[in-house]
Amino acid sequence: MTDADVRPGRTRGVGRLGLAALGIVFGDIGTSPLYTLRACLDARHLPAFSPVDVLGVISLIFWTLTLVVSFKYVTVIMRADNRGEGGIFALLALIPERPRSARGGTIGRIGTIGTVGTVGTVALLVIAGAALLYGDGMITPAISVLSAVEGLEVAAPWLKPAVLPITCAILAGLFALQFRGTGRIGRVFGPIMAAWFVVIAGLGLVQIVHHPGVLLALGPGYAVGFFARHGLRSMIVLGSVVLAVTGAEALYADMGHFGAAPIRAGWFALVMPALTLNYLGQGALILTDASAARNPFFAMAPGGAATYALIGLSTAATVIASQALISGAFSLTHQAMQLGFLPPLTVVHTSNEEEGQVYIPEVNLLLAVACIGLVLTFRHSNRLASAYGIAVTGTMALTSIIFFEVARTTWRWPLWKAGPLLVLFLAVDLTFFASNLLKIADGGFLPIAVGLVLFLAMTTWKRGRRIYRDQVEAASPPLAEFLAACRRDAIGRTPGTGVFVTGHPDGVPPVLRALVERMRVLPETVVLLTMRVLHVPRVFPEERGHYDRLDDGFHRLVIERGYLDRPDVPAALARACGAWAIPLDPARTTFYIGRATFIASAAGRMGRWSESLFAFLARNSSPITDAFCIPPAQVMEIDARIDL
Repeated sequence: MTDADVRPGRTRGVGRLGLAALGIVFGDIGTSPLYTLRACLDARHLPAFSPVDVLGVISLIFWTLTLVVSFKYVTVIMRADNRGEGGIFALLALIPERPRSARGGTIGRIGTIGTVGTVGTVALLVIAGAALLYGDGMITPAISVLSAVEGLEVAAPWLKPAVLPITCAILAGLFALQFRGTGRIGRVFGPIMAAWFVVIAGLGLVQIVHHPGVLLALGPGYAVGFFARHGLRSMIVLGSVVLAVTGAEALYADMGHFGAAPIRAGWFALVMPALTLNYLGQGALILTDASAARNPFFAMAPGGAATYALIGLSTAATVIASQALISGAFSLTHQAMQLGFLPPLTVVHTSNEEEGQVYIPEVNLLLAVACIGLVLTFRHSNRLASAYGIAVTGTMALTSIIFFEVARTTWRWPLWKAGPLLVLFLAVDLTFFASNLLKIADGGFLPIAVGLVLFLAMTTWKRGRRIYRDQVEAASPPLAEFLAACRRDAIGRTPGTGVFVTGHPDGVPPVLRALVERMRVLPETVVLLTMRVLHVPRVFPEERGHYDRLDDGFHRLVIERGYLDRPDVPAALARACGAWAIPLDPARTTFYIGRATFIASAAGRMGRWSESLFAFLARNSSPITDAFCIPPAQVMEIDARIDL
């Protein structure tokens, strides 16, 4: 199967896709020059810095971009794609499933064996990484937009009181427009970001011409010397250096939209050179005028109208960067729901052409409140930078570990080949992570707290679903035995078709057993329908599932879909009826759905506290009719009280 088979638009050419990728993929990392060097040279980190220190910090930034982005992500990690899709869930999906263990261990579809009712080790790492990515998505819009608007303090100091209101207004407007989707405005993202990279490269080049000695910072010796001179303080500065690579994970996560080749081309041909020139230019300006360290990015502008134009372009670029992170949070949530790590939420598909463009109102509201709250709490991008970094570096380290697992189990790399890469990646990732731990008291606790809450919610939901599935499977009789009992007890048959939606392709669904036990009737035609999520992004219609015609008017239908496919049950049922000549009309069918009310008591396997959280998530999840696009008028629900 080729990329063209999976994504027909991929044939448009690397150049055009590379331009589009500039707006979506590189927005976060492309706007990091707004705040990175300023945060590194902050007086709290370096009370007094020398010209050699400036060269050392620039060298650290350059080699961080080279090692983390150019080598780790663009050259190595992006080789691990699942039918062209990237991201931490794609890495999980690449790990082969293993059979049930002899002691009843089960993997379900999460990549590693664990005992019944638990979540496997690799899946735990993925959940942790995903939880930390939400922390990144929460902070990025706040720090990006705030740092851009702070340029007003350079152009017109009297406008300083307006910085926070303007920032909050921009963020509020950005989140208010999310329901419209990114399709229309996305067309202009690429050209705007292309202009951004050209402008920041030009600004840097002008300063380098005035002070060419800054080019010495490209040598690693200045980075090593910085550590030798400052000791532990250099670790504090390193916690700000990592701001230069925020968004590196997006290069991999967004690979499915454009492909590896356009992203690599965009990075090496434009983005990396522009970032390098701009950081060198900021350093050259500071070497000439140390007072420029207060805001070196905007200090490079000539002043007057040029500064206001740069502020406008910076604001547009940061809004684009924020949009990419917000859309990424929607996509991450959607994938987590599809793979069973989060309860169903409201998913609105905002494009008829691009299935991956989704809007999730609950996530949008939480991100909006969090971003505006962060701006009002920290009030300055330098202070907000103290909260940034832990989520980024934690996710980077987890990605390295999961990539090693993929290389060993999926690609069958020998240890001598995969091991050195893991050691190199973790040596960098864990050093950055340790340096950011020093910022916990200054706000670094925020992304950790957010990550812990989400990690707890996802692991509890996954474990509860597994225990519930085990209970259902244990109580479900074989279908032949169930049919024999229906014939023996003379269960009545009513005209029409009943589709019983179940997550378990074997046995008898609980909602079907409940209908027979309570109503003593069955529809004349019964379809047992299971939607199974595979470890691939999308499944072609001709590959979707299988069908069995059973006795007594029963039919078993298993529809397979990828974790990015829309779970539209009526549409899938209509396709199946055409493919296998199933004798029913989806428009005149009743869908029987079970609704479980979970009882939090000490008697269950989960325990009172865990089941209380699981029950809370279940109560606040979207109805299955919304998740599966089932018309409510065709639904009959049967409730059951369950203790896990």
